[in-house]
Amino acid sequence: MATEIERKFLVVGDAWRGQVARGEAMVQGYLAGPPAARCSVRVRVAGDHAWLNIKSAHAGIERDEYEYAVPVTDARRMLDTLAGDVVEKVRHHVEVGGHLFEVDEFGGDNAGLVVAEIELDAVDAAFPRPPWLGREVSHLARYYNLNLAGHPYACWSAVERNADDA
Repeated sequence: MATEIERKFLVVGDAWRGQVARGEAMVQGYLAGPPAARCSVRVRVAGDHAWLNIKSAHAGIERDEYEYAVPVTDARRMLDTLAGDVVEKVRHHVEVGGHLFEVDEFGGDNAGLVVAEIELDAVDAAFPRPPWLGREVSHLARYYNLNLAGHPYACWSAVERNADDA
């Protein structure tokens, strides 16, 4: 079984931009997911690559995840014909102290939201905390891409943007 251990943080300021090694535009749409299912199924296109991803639906740092490469033409057709709302973002790769942070700068209806994710080998693994790493939102389901597709950041109330619990 594949397991993803990922911590997610809001990003503060623009200091991270000077550390970007590369970035890629992505679009992803959800083909199936909660509340009826115990997982989300999404298709993602980034440049000339595409993946089908299945991720367990519970919130938290550690979740089951399976990812498979698919032809880009198939993925684009799935996005056009099967997916509902989509999430657009640019994923920036930022290395800090030997660790890779993926900084997602959202577009479309999620513009203004910038989130950093780091994948770890263990739930309690140590990792660097650069000054631009803000509040942890790993346990807040509204920051998951699945939820951003259906209830985008532009629609959030001030309470949702600042609340510490989902």
